[in-house]
Amino acid sequence: MTKHIFVTGGVVSSLGKGITAAALAMLLEKRGYKVAMQKLDPYLNVDPGTMNPYQHGEVFVTDDGAETDLDLGHYERIAGVRCSQASNYTSGRIYGNVIARERAGGYLGGTVQVIPHITNEIKDAMRSLHSEQIDIAISEIGGTAGDIESLPFLEAARQFKLESGAHEVIFLHLTLVPYIRAAGELKTKPSQHSVAMLRGIGITPDILVCRTEIPLEEDHFQKLSLFCNVPERCVIEELDVRNSIYEVPLELARQKLDECVLEQLALEARPLDLGSYRLWLDGVLHPVKECTVAVVGKYIKLRDAYKSIYEALHHAGIAASAKVNFLPVESETLEHENPATALAGADAILIPGGFGNRGILGKIKAAEYARVNHIPFLGICLGMQCAVIEFARNKLGWQDADSTEFAPESTHPVIALLESQKQISDKGGTMRLGAYPCKLIRGSRSEKLYGCENISERHRHRFEYNGIYRKALEDAGLRVAGTSPDGNIVEMVELPEEPFYVGCQFHPEFQSRPQQPHPLFAGLVNAALDNRKA
Repeated sequence: MTKHIFVTGGVVSSLGKGITAAALAMLLEKRGYKVAMQKLDPYLNVDPGTMNPYQHGEVFVTDDGAETDLDLGHYERIAGVRCSQASNYTSGRIYGNVIARERAGGYLGGTVQVIPHITNEIKDAMRSLHSEQIDIAISEIGGTAGDIESLPFLEAARQFKLESGAHEVIFLHLTLVPYIRAAGELKTKPSQHSVAMLRGIGITPDILVCRTEIPLEEDHFQKLSLFCNVPERCVIEELDVRNSIYEVPLELARQKLDECVLEQLALEARPLDLGSYRLWLDGVLHPVKECTVAVVGKYIKLRDAYKSIYEALHHAGIAASAKVNFLPVESETLEHENPATALAGADAILIPGGFGNRGILGKIKAAEYARVNHIPFLGICLGMQCAVIEFARNKLGWQDADSTEFAPESTHPVIALLESQKQISDKGGTMRLGAYPCKLIRGSRSEKLYGCENISERHRHRFEYNGIYRKALEDAGLRVAGTSPDGNIVEMVELPEEPFYVGCQFHPEFQSRPQQPHPLFAGLVNAALDNRKA
């Protein structure tokens, strides 16, 4: 029977519940347990797919086409779990299901209420992770203790534990123990109040994980244990790591969090061997070379908008024993600034995805600057589309070449709406989403990077390379490197004569892993290192 861990947060937001939960899952997996993970978000959007990146950060896409919270990226990268539609539920999705059932007469005329109907729906979502193959399910409840929005989720979790047997469900509460520099003291009172809020709704944490800048002292552990009603051995210190989030699992292992969890769940503390992980992490923390990659995007002011991009570049750097420095460039600034100035010092250029026409000219200029100056280049989704537009304008002389997303009247729409999208009007969850197969052209750079001919990558787009112009573009030098298996959709392009110039319609960053970097990012970083050396 699958056991369950609920992860809650207190005092302030952005404490790193997702990273902590993922690090715990990684330690449990290392001990031989099979773990599934889930994020429960209190906002009323059905999913983050239509949310502004400035408000929410990136949208992480799963193989089965779920548009999800960015914390699922941490789950897949750190814990190594495979996420799905069952891995992210929002209040909007929960309420939408209940309302749809009510409209269909599913409640036989009964009054529909938060308790029990909404909480029952939430509990069903929690149970969706359970299976004979899963030993432990971890559900992270978004928000902070005391938020009105998260109360239905907390109430459902309280009921879930009540309805389960002993040692089947535990609560892990992540809180902040702030250091007041003026007083020179750590303060436990905010954590006490946070736990008091949970206890007020019937939840008593089994484990308390305390984020802190400096080590806790013995009296802090004693006070937190006494006032929060948590055994002292289950008050866990989580010190801020200095260099990499991949240090977090070792920090939690040092504090024996995984042992405490297994004890609370009445599971065997199987052997934990982190020797190879420590060896790998030593390479992460001590790179022997470096390079700089310019990321030219529309949402540069919020780093979380490109979270998986930066992580994938970091992974590629680890494999190359290199530190990858990031040069964030707002694409709008390139519309009125010399690219040579804005991109000075860049050993490679990456243009990520996005939507809308703001900053597009800047992205096109960045693609041109990379091509003309033989700088390694990777264009992802919209980044590939901008590279195609730039090539059509400047190599073929089609000055009005564009995407129908930005210029429906263009006489050379080298990027156009997917055929399957032409009858769709709703915005949410209607793009080409999730994993699709791609067939690479034999002998292409991309095929050599992947080391195989058939791949599968995750997509999130409505517009595509317009096949009408394929021959003209290929004759001019922009070669197609990958297509859908039937050849109808162009998935990759490249300039064979350049040191590294690749565009892909999919999002390779979602499948990059710390110890297994994605081939395209590895290729870009290696090309950047060669460029720097040259």
